[in-house]
Amino acid sequence: MTAAPSHWTLDPSVVHLNHGSFGAVPRTVQDAQRALREEMETDPDAWFRELPERVGRARAAVARFLRVPADHTALVANASAGVSTVLGSLALPPGAEVLLTDHTYGAVAMGTARAAERAGARVRTLHIPLEATAEEIAAVVEGALREATALVVVDQITSPTARLFPVAEIARLAHAVGAKVLVDGAHAPGMLADPVGLAGAADFWVGNLHKWCCAPRGTAALVARGPDAQDLWPLTDSWGTPDPFPQRFDVQGTLDLTAWLAAPRSLEFIEETYGWDAARERMSKLAEVAQGLLADALGADLTAVGGSEAPAMRLVPLPAGLAADHEASHVLQRAIAAGTGCETAITSWDGRGFLRLSAHLYNTVSDYERLAERLPGVLRA
Repeated sequence: MTAAPSHWTLDPSVVHLNHGSFGAVPRTVQDAQRALREEMETDPDAWFRELPERVGRARAAVARFLRVPADHTALVANASAGVSTVLGSLALPPGAEVLLTDHTYGAVAMGTARAAERAGARVRTLHIPLEATAEEIAAVVEGALREATALVVVDQITSPTARLFPVAEIARLAHAVGAKVLVDGAHAPGMLADPVGLAGAADFWVGNLHKWCCAPRGTAALVARGPDAQDLWPLTDSWGTPDPFPQRFDVQGTLDLTAWLAAPRSLEFIEETYGWDAARERMSKLAEVAQGLLADALGADLTAVGGSEAPAMRLVPLPAGLAADHEASHVLQRAIAAGTGCETAITSWDGRGFLRLSAHLYNTVSDYERLAERLPGVLRA
């Protein structure tokens, strides 16, 4: 299966190997969103009068793709917004404890810390080794749970380290001590066939649609089940406030919600053109090949990153001393883009720098071969 370049509008002079950060929107989805914007500007009164109903239909299509009921699913701007929505709605008891891991996305960690501070709660961050298996990850969390634990915030697929966490087992363990579980599934939709199902009985799940699903940016899902769902409110109150969850999220004032309305087109396009199962298989195999190519080129030992790896994102350790912190990783990322013509993700975790590889439908083995050929020279410069 080869992706036709005409399906995408990516600059062909650049090798795009960082799909995991910002995604890429297919041409047909861009066209759909453009048509929606033109419709909005043609008759704004009619547009906003009918918008909540149209958002509801788009939300139902997203819910079908995620294999969850529409009345459990709200649309939000991104995974971080979904996390902030949950944190802003939960009543954390004073003195309670919130558990994170040291793989948590930075913005989510900061938002969790602020929510805990407002409530008089405390955050405890657990260290999970890169090479940990799913069973070992669950054991670390189980050993940290206590009576004071009110909330566990855990990644389904970690952003800085591309790990696949056993969130269903973590939810089971957390519920045993009375704690709620918020799963940050930012990278999960599209990469996993049934991401919410794999989250088990987690109370809240959020996931981006602009990454592996290739929907327009600013589109994500928030899934909540049980009585806690009715405690969730949009970050901005609007005329949907009297409505129940999730309908109250369908009304967002005069925001441009064309990204939400165009998102189902992206899901349809990948299914019609490639087939989602075939697409996932191709991306996973390509990520594995890419990791091997770059590890050989850099003489990198993959033993330390061989734990619970994500299907379509992989880590390659960088030489010691490179990208040892967040700022240094951004500096190196820009140098690699300038020196190789390849857009990559450079991450920093626990004082080590890593090349985080992504694989999507528009990527080919030759893309990674080009990076493997040019990257060693840039790192030596």
